[in-house]
Amino acid sequence: MGPLVLPAWLQPRYRKSAYLFIYYLIQFCGHSWILTNMTVRFFSFGKDSMVDTFYAIGLVMRICQSISVLELLHIYVGIESDHLLPRFLQLTERIIVLFGVITSQEEIQEKYVVCVLFIFWNLLDMVRYTYSMLSVIGTSYAVLTWLSQTLWMPIYPLCVLAEGMYFTYNHLYSERRDILRVFSIKKKIRYTA
Repeated sequence: MGPLVLPAWLQPRYRKSAYLFIYYLIQFCGHSWILTNMTVRFFSFGKDSMVDTFYAIGLVMRICQSISVLELLHIYVGIESDHLLPRFLQLTERIIVLFGVITSQEEIQEKYVVCVLFIFWNLLDMVRYTYSMLSVIGTSYAVLTWLSQTLWMPIYPLCVLAEGMYFTYNHLYSERRDILRVFSIKKKIRYTA
């Protein structure tokens, strides 16, 4: 019996590329599932689908965003050659918005802005992960490269606008809730007196 021969993709020089390809493929599949699900639901149910977007795809979105934290480790360890600070800021912002704001407040999850924000995030991530996945194996498409380098320019400001609207909704809702709480306390005091 001769020595064990590993397949080419498991040899040490290809392990990093195989790992990154699989990571990008998993992320691409997750984000494309989310965007496809949102699109099919919109064409099936119309505007009603936007209200329960978070209930339909929130779990997969949280999983994809949780897995994306690995990208910081990839950059830190040197598996991926990218800038740490911009990726850290992007992931931190998404995790705060998704886990700290959207997930924690059920009343706000039904707003249209959640659907819009998820569409923007998933469009960016689908293009980015497709480009990165194909770059790992040395394949390049001019249109995909162009999209990867320019799509963020109009979408990031729109994301900031959507997040601003979301925080405005959140603030207005909390103010309304506080006002209603004060009125209910005054009614209780008036009826008990």
